[in-house]
Amino acid sequence: MILIQSNIVYKFNFSAYLHALLQKLFMNRIKEVLQEKGIKQTWLAEKLGKSFNIVNDYCNNRRQPTLENLNIISKILDVDVIELIVSSKKK
Repeated sequence: MILIQSNIVYKFNFSAYLHALLQKLFMNRIKEVLQEKGIKQTWLAEKLGKSFNIVNDYCNNRRQPTLENLNIISKILDVDVIELIVSSKKK
């Protein structure tokens, strides 16, 4: 998307904006799902082709996976992607 204001052209990357917004708005449940399924972070890292440190950062919410990687993780873990971002615990 391109925005024009006062003779200045701004290029707006909606996908990057959405990803940055999601990183600030949600905490993922990857660690909880791994524990529920009895799966180790090292196994997930291998399946994803990512380092253990990156997966560990995902699991501890120090970093959020891209939407594409979140979708891949959901397929690897055989869960709906929504289960990775919304708590199933009742409040």
